[in-house]
This record gives sequence, C-alpha cells and structure tokens, in this order.
Amino acid sequence: MALQDPTSELMADPYAVYARLREPGPVHRIAGTDGLPAWLVTRYDDVRQALADPRLSLDKRNAAPGGYRGLALPPALDANLLNMDPPDHTRIRRLVSRAFTPRHIAQLREPIRKTADQLLDAIAPHGRADLIASYAAPLPINVICDLLGVASEDRRDFRAWTDALVAPDPAQPSRAKEAVGGMLAFFTQLIARKRAEPADDLLSALIAVRDEEDRLNEDELMSLAFLILFAGYENTVHLIGNATLALLSHPDQLAALRADPGRLGGAVEELARYDGPAPLAIRRFPTEDITIGGVTIPAGETVLLSLAAAHRDPHRFTDPDRLDIGRDATGHLALGHGIHYCLGAPLARMETEIALAALLERFPRLELDVPHSELRWRPSMRARGLLSLPVRY
Repeated sequence: MALQDPTSELMADPYAVYARLREPGPVHRIAGTDGLPAWLVTRYDDVRQALADPRLSLDKRNAAPGGYRGLALPPALDANLLNMDPPDHTRIRRLVSRAFTPRHIAQLREPIRKTADQLLDAIAPHGRADLIASYAAPLPINVICDLLGVASEDRRDFRAWTDALVAPDPAQPSRAKEAVGGMLAFFTQLIARKRAEPADDLLSALIAVRDEEDRLNEDELMSLAFLILFAGYENTVHLIGNATLALLSHPDQLAALRADPGRLGGAVEELARYDGPAPLAIRRFPTEDITIGGVTIPAGETVLLSLAAAHRDPHRFTDPDRLDIGRDATGHLALGHGIHYCLGAPLARMETEIALAALLERFPRLELDVPHSELRWRPSMRARGLLSLPVRY
C-alpha cells in the first residue's frame, strides 16, 4: 500500500492508516519523513525486535548515498546519542546516565509537584485555558532547565525552536535554519557561562567531564546538552497533552481514575501506549541486507519503526483501539527498547503522573472547551502532539 502524502494522511486519522498498513503485511515502502523512500515496519513483534537489532544503525554515515535527507544540524548539535552506535553511544550514555537514576529522579518529585501547582495557580482564576501553552509545555521546560542548571532569566522559547525543527512549515523554510542558529548560540553562551561559574547541576558536571577528564569532545558536550533539553521537553509535553485529551475523551476512564487515584501509575503506561508522543522511532540504516517480516531491506536504506502501529497491534494488545487504564500495558514501546531506550523515561513517567494528578485534583469538572473535531495536531510524522488543548473548568 502506498502513501502518496503520508503527513496529510497520518494527520487526518493516523491509527486507521497504520491499521490499513499493518493488516496486509508487516513492512511497506512509503515516502518517509524527509520525502524520500523508506521502509515502514508496523507489527509489534517486528518493531520490538528491530529496536534492539545491532544491525540497524542510527549513524547517518551508514545511510546509502542520496538515500536519506534528515534534519540539517551543525556538528555541535548533531553529535548526539540519536546519531550514534556503540562504542561512542555506550561511552556517552554512561556519562549522563547517573543523572537519571531512579534515586536521583525521585528527589525531583517534590519540586515538580510545586511547579505544577504554581502553573495551575496561575490559570485557576480564568475558568478556561489552553493546557498546552499554559501547563503541558512550561512544566517540562522548567523541569529540564532546572536539571541542566539553566537560570530562569536564560530560558528561551524552546517550543518555537522545536516546532520549527520537528514540524517545519514549507511556506517558511528559513524558520528551521533560524531555529538551529538560535539553539547553537544559546548553548554556546550557556556553556561559556557555566564554565565561568559552575554550579551543582547536570551541565556543570558534564563540562567537568569534558574539561577535567577529557571524556567528551566539545561537539559531544554541546550536542548532549541540546538533546537532553530537546528530548526532555519535546516528548514530555506531548505525553502530558495526549494523556489529558485521552482521559477527557473517555469519561468512563477519567471517572475510574478519579475514583481511585492510586491507579495513576498504571494509567500512565496505558496512556503512553494508547496515544504516545512519538509515532516513529528514530530512523535506522541496516549495515547489511536484513530481513524483517519476510521482506528483505537492502543495506543503507532508511527504516522507520512505527511505534504507533505496534501499539495498536491486536496480536499484542487485546482490543488495542480501546483505552483501558486497568490494562497491563507492560511492554509498550513509547519510550523505546534496547540500548537506545529513553534515558529520561523515569523522569517523563513521573512528570506525567504528577501533572495529571495535580490537574485532576485541582479541576474536578475539567472538560474540553471546543468540539473534538476542532482540535489540531502538529503536521509531523515524527511527533504526535496537539497544537493547543482548550479546556474549561
């Protein structure tokens, strides 16, 4: 089955499109996120296995010449974990993993709840709000900036930058270039300030690893800071927004959660499965000819692993199109699998759980402020997120 205009079709009804692709066969040739041909993998077992297959490289140098045209980032932002294989991936991941241990993340619970309450205090008197702009976006921005050590006065409009990269506007091609320039300047200045005045934060620790231990080069240092901020914001804002919409769209599940808030941890897993923030895993390139689902994919071609299609595979999840907060959603792939499993997964889970708990406690009569049909999604195959979420309370 061919998708002539994949972005348009997937914006209209992504899960129906993935179902049409998944049913006749596990692997399809489509126009990828960059408009060039790619192989889309749609079934859970194949996707999960491929996520951990070392023959599927993230390093763009393993792409066939002329076969991939992704985001054009300078080396200072591009030398990050999403473009690396072992041993560099192993080395850099080990350096930063200490900041994302369960013990360290647990220490952030109270500050995250305080930030959530402050954001809700600000909107409570108005009776209505756009929950993306006023809550789901600023919460993870504040959390990740606190973790990195970005002072309040130094925080920028990261949402505008990430929008320009993840969902570029064809009518304004210069916006992506401007966003890259803005981020490069921001991180250059930030690292210079942190070098001059180190503090007890993650970025200062990474700078020490670079300067004192020589275990990172300068491009790797800046790219790592960029990735932590970019991914820490991008995925979590959509996870919170999508989860809130899913609950508002399923009053029975919302009522069940209100009746028993202790189910929230399990509910977050099901919400991530049901409508996660990343429809596709980061693109991969076979280092040799590889067979997936009976289809041989030549070395160097682009492979897209559809997490969204895998999560609605009836062979893995019973009645997969139904939201069920009591479901055992263990094994969902929303935060990855294998060596590239999301480093910030514990933080994203906790932020989402806290964000939902604070929101539902504060506003017992929360509801959509527009018809569901009027909601608009970001025009992107890479990210599944709302442009806005108007609510009243």
